[in-house]
Amino acid sequence: MTSLARLAQTDQTTFADAANPHQKKAVVDRHAAIWPGLALTAGIAGAAFALRQAPGAATFSPMILAIVIGIAFHNLLGTPARAKAGVAFALRKVLRLAIILLGLQLTAAQIVEVGATGVAIIALTLVATFLFTVEFGRLIGVERKLAELIAAGTSICGASAVIATNTVTQAHDEDVAYAVACVTIFGSIAMFLYPLAPTLLHLGPRAYGLWAGASIHEIAQVVAAAYQDSRAAGEFATIAKLSRVTLLAPVVMTLGLLAARRARRNGQGATHAKAPIPWFVLGFIALVGVNSVIAVPAEAKAGIVTTTTFLLSMALAAMGLETDIAKLRAKGLRPLLLGFAAFVFIAGFSLMLVQLTD
Repeated sequence: MTSLARLAQTDQTTFADAANPHQKKAVVDRHAAIWPGLALTAGIAGAAFALRQAPGAATFSPMILAIVIGIAFHNLLGTPARAKAGVAFALRKVLRLAIILLGLQLTAAQIVEVGATGVAIIALTLVATFLFTVEFGRLIGVERKLAELIAAGTSICGASAVIATNTVTQAHDEDVAYAVACVTIFGSIAMFLYPLAPTLLHLGPRAYGLWAGASIHEIAQVVAAAYQDSRAAGEFATIAKLSRVTLLAPVVMTLGLLAARRARRNGQGATHAKAPIPWFVLGFIALVGVNSVIAVPAEAKAGIVTTTTFLLSMALAAMGLETDIAKLRAKGLRPLLLGFAAFVFIAGFSLMLVQLTD
């Protein structure tokens, strides 16, 4: 090796050694910056879990309570500037991890238990409700992104579907908060009204359970409404609802592809056009497959369910911490009307299908 080459090599090594401490410090600083925000969102999620112990609050999921607390905190006290990085991290990375973990709550066997007719009713109801909501939103002047979020929350699985769908819809935080509010309000109304229906409509436990699972917004609301009728109705409604949750993956993937196509049509670059496709959904599908072939112990599964709910609550707390009530007010009542129309449609359409096939 020539002396010149040795000198060049020495210079490069010295430069690399000098640069590494700065690079390492930048990485450490970047990681340290997220902890205040993560601690804040985790604290709000913990408060939401604790609040559920209060009388009357148990009917609401920790996710719903977390976004309410987050909105109140942000608008009354203000989100600290040093928490911003961690809040953004919870809203994106923590959310994606939670959605992937949702796959461990579902199995192929549960879908089989619902039966081909039940799955067809669930799928047809989902598609019809989504399309109706988006189209009706267009007719009454609701922005497309907000209409898609309300459609996803109503037709699939409430708040978790709203925030998962927003990974490709990319709406403003206020739109997400409004959509969550809509599905919470009308899902809660369903939770109290549905138990009156079995006697009035002469629905058996299986038919009532399928109807509740196919049309009520949140899993917690489905459980609360269905078990008021009977244990049999409650168990079947839960399975039907979980089967409906499996459709979250194809819906979000489809919306991602449509967003990419819109981007290309609008003349945006190919790189940008591919960005909305939510690859984390593949992790969700993979864990459904794992859970279908490997028996997870009941205690471990209970821990996974609690952890997943906590992570989703952190994500919704982060959403609340970025939501301005003044901007929510500016949206007006049209999105609320859209949420009501979607609620009425999914309840009526799914009930019609259940009664036709019962």
